[in-house]
Order: sequence, then C-alpha cells, then structure tokens
Amino acid sequence: MRCEHPPGSGDACVTAILDVRDLTKVYGDTTALDNVTLSVEEGALFGLLGPNGSGKTTMIKSLTGQVRPSGGSATVLGRDVVADPVGVRSQVGIIPEQETPPSFLTSEEYLHLVGAIRKIPDIEEQMTWWFEYLEFGEKRDVLCKDLSRGTRQKLMFAQAFLHRPVLALIDEPLINFDPIMQEKVKDFLADYVKKGNTIFISTHILEIAEEICSGFAVLHKGKLLSTGRVADVTEGGMHLGDYFLSLVRAGGHV
Repeated sequence: MRCEHPPGSGDACVTAILDVRDLTKVYGDTTALDNVTLSVEEGALFGLLGPNGSGKTTMIKSLTGQVRPSGGSATVLGRDVVADPVGVRSQVGIIPEQETPPSFLTSEEYLHLVGAIRKIPDIEEQMTWWFEYLEFGEKRDVLCKDLSRGTRQKLMFAQAFLHRPVLALIDEPLINFDPIMQEKVKDFLADYVKKGNTIFISTHILEIAEEICSGFAVLHKGKLLSTGRVADVTEGGMHLGDYFLSLVRAGGHV
C-alpha cells in the first residue's frame, strides 16, 4: 500500500489497497493487458468496466496470482502478486467469472472445506447465515454438480465472504442472479464497503456499475482508457454507459 500524495503536499493521504503499475499480460500474439496503471483506495466499491474480451478477467486473475503477468507490477494489500500469490489469496475474497465449486462435494461440505482452509472459528454460524441470506438452505446437501448456475453463484458468493475479507475481487458479480437476488446482493455490497471494506468488481453491465460503484476504470482491448469517480460523470449530466460508449467508439480520445 502507498500514499497517493507526497509528504508536505497538504493533501490527505489516501491508502491504495490495490496498486497496479504498467501491468502487461501477453498470450501468444494477443496482448490481454497493455501497460495498465491504476490504484484503488481503501473503502471503495470500484468497477472495472469493459466489453467481453477487454481484459477484465485477466486483470482479476493477475491480481489474485492465478496468472503471472508478462510485465509491470501489482500489489494487493501491500503484497506483491508475483512474489506472494498465496499470501494475496489468503487475505482476499475471490469470485471467479465461472463458478466452479468441487462437483463431488455438497454445498455444506464445500463451505466446511473453505472454513477449514481459512481457519474460520465460527464456520457453522457463518455458513448458516449465508444459506439463509442467499436463500439456498434447502440445497445444503445437494452435490455442487447438481446445482443450478444461480445457486452455484450463491455458493461462490458465500465462500468469498466467509472469512470477512477486507478486500473482495469479483468477476461479473450479478450475472447469474434473478432481479430479486441482484437487489439483495447489491445491498450487501453497499453495506460491506460502508463498514470500511473494499470491493473490486469487473462487469460489462454498466447500469449496475453506475448504481453501486464509487470509482471506475474503463478497459478496452487490454488498454486502460479512463479512470475516475462515477459521481463526476453522472453529476455532469451523463450516464456512465454513455461515457463508456463515447470512450470506446473514439478509441479513448474524448
């Protein structure tokens, strides 16, 4: 973590809980991330916005140590994602784009496994709360392979927050939820950051980002086109979706 302002500048110090410098990831002939630089301050609900194939998933996998960057650097909670990927994953909550709980375990067994790995002392209490809150308690004894996509998403959401992480990284958080569950999850995320935690989401659903995010970055074809505060866009009379489209259509020159 670092201070956003130099000593003696007269500005308050803002803690960057996530700090990315010239991050690059190349797969063969494809540059998924192209010298991306951004920081996310503590207590933000930050949205990484971009169309399919823009590099959003690669960004989250890089930040959680699931893929090794080709260049640049990134720290999460002060930990270098290349030097200490296990340390990063032990501290954060992660919800991947594809929900992949072990097929041979029941929902309850999977959450027990997560609790054991993360050494959660009140796992029974936490697990019961999530089954009730996300309304899938009747699926406790169902094998993960037999769960619907929406229920698997609920299970992955629960596992990410069981240990009450100060930072959660979520790839498309609402995509498999019905409208009622979307509202419940949005309320949870908003309340979670109010308690001082930080949420980093990637999404292409711009209406949701405008509704819940405080800060944003626009990624397109691996390049960072813009970062800023959602309020600065909307208070100027423009919807975040319109701003996003103007950036992408102009190739980043607006």
